[in-house]
This record gives sequence, C-alpha cells and structure tokens, in this order.
Amino acid sequence: RRKRQRFVDKNGRCNVQHGNLGGETSRYLSDLFTTLVDLKWRWNLFIFILTYTVAWLFMASMWWVIAYMRGDLNKAHDDSYTPCVANVYNFPSAFLFFIETEATIGYGYRYITDKCPEGIILFLFQSILGSIVDAFLIGCMFIKMSQPKKRAETLMFSEHAAISMRDGKLTLMFRVGNPPTSHMVSAQIRCKLLKSRQTPEGEFLPLDQLELDVGFSTGADQLFLVSPLTICHVIDAKSPFYDLSQRSMQTEQFEIVVILEGIVETTGMTCQARTSYTEDEVLWGHRFFPVISLEEGFFKVDYSQFHATFEVPTPPYSVKE
Repeated sequence: RRKRQRFVDKNGRCNVQHGNLGGETSRYLSDLFTTLVDLKWRWNLFIFILTYTVAWLFMASMWWVIAYMRGDLNKAHDDSYTPCVANVYNFPSAFLFFIETEATIGYGYRYITDKCPEGIILFLFQSILGSIVDAFLIGCMFIKMSQPKKRAETLMFSEHAAISMRDGKLTLMFRVGNPPTSHMVSAQIRCKLLKSRQTPEGEFLPLDQLELDVGFSTGADQLFLVSPLTICHVIDAKSPFYDLSQRSMQTEQFEIVVILEGIVETTGMTCQARTSYTEDEVLWGHRFFPVISLEEGFFKVDYSQFHATFEVPTPPYSVKE
C-alpha cells in the first residue's frame, strides 16, 4: 500500500507550506517583530549587523554634512573659531564622534558646543532613533534567545505506540518523558487523529481531525511529568478506533498527532512539543517495558528502556467485533 504523507514529523515540524496568500509581503511586514523573531539565526544576525551599520553611517554622515555646511572642516585647527563639534575635521572623526555619543563613552577630545542649534536638534534625533533601534533589535534578539523551542526538543516521546489490553479494555498507549531536572508546570496532553474520509454528500476531506480522548473527562490529561508516563486512550464505542482490528490496520491509513504543552518552571514560558504516529508505528499486541525502579531512598528511571516494548496476548478483533 502507498505510505501516507506525514502531516507532523516525529520532531514536531508541520509539513505545511502556504502559497498564493495574496499580499504576502504586507502580511509579514504588518507584524515585523514576530517575523524577525521567527527568522533563522543567520538572517537575524545579518539584519542586526546591517541595521546598525546603515544607521551608524547615516547619522555620521549627518554630522559630517553639518560640519561641511558650516565650514568647520576648513577651520578645525583654528583655536579662535568655535565649531559645531570640536575636533571634527573629516568623515572618520565625525563617525567617531557619533560612536562616542551613541555608546555613551563620554566626551573628551570631541564634544558638541552651544553655538550649533542644528547640532543640538540632530543630537536629540539621534538619541531618540538610537533608543528605538536598540529596543527593537535587542528585544528581538532577547526574545529569540529565550524561546522555549529548545526546551521542547528535550521532551521525549516513544518511537512507537502500542495497542493491548489494560484493565480489561483495549487501549492505545504511548509514552512521554521529561529527562531534564527542570519540571514542566501545568503539563497537558492532547491527541488528534488525522484521517481522510468522504462525507455522505461526496465531499472528500483529506485531513479530517478527530479528537482522541486521553483523559479529558477524568483529568488524566493533566500530567505530573516528573517521570515517564504512559498515556492511554481507551478504545470504546466513542473512540474513532471502535472498528479497528489487527487485520484492518494493514489497510488503514491514519496519523495520530500528539501535542504536549506546559510551562517551563525556570522561565515561566509556555512550551509545546509535538510528534505523530502513523499506522505503521502502532504495534498491535505490545506493551511498554517498565522504566521505574525503587532504589535506596529514591526512584530510578532507566531511559535505555524508554522506547522498548514486548508482546503480550491481545485479541486481534476490534471492540465492535
């Protein structure tokens, strides 16, 4: 059979490309800050360096133009003449004066005088513009560095899901884990079943989304994710897998998307991790190996068995059958 195209990769990346949006550039520019944060690091660094370089050269040119228009460049070494900016006699010296002003290094050899109202106005404009550029670019870099995406990559999902009996009911199971020492506060898990279907009216839905109950009614979807947990979906009359059997799995095509959300304890930022299981990654008649053992004074988690499963006796029939 033809393999189904994944909607969500195992690493959580969504295989969706948007095209023909209409006014795509204006959509990105309308939220420029978020657009810059979402860019890759190499583009962020390029824009960061380019913006500062252009702004510095522009403002240094403005100081040089003022000195040129006033004739200060020709009288830079005349002790009896009061220029707009002392000791600015060419473009490099104007650039150094701007850097001293922008970086608040302090004035020593070059300084602005009170005989230049246009220079005072330019100084105020430079201070306002510099504050805006610093707040925008430095804020963008800070938000990008503090994004919880890397924290989401540390969360673990089992490579396979398993179907077997638990508490006398046929159950779909998979495992989640949180190896780092920082906890996930208010962790919650959701599951979506993606499956194509055709409506009675003849409409074809390639990505019909159905909810898989993993404990919403009982509160079991709220996780205390300190050690690896096995997430269970009971297959009953309300489940989309009500008529799924071991034999029908060989012809079915579906994808189970798992979404784990929580708050990173150390930063207080919301983190989301995703993965998916296709029909080839659901093992019928398997159960996960236990990974928690009691040691002297603590519980030990063996992550070498995190993905391991073993076969157990399981009826090959569907719940409906």
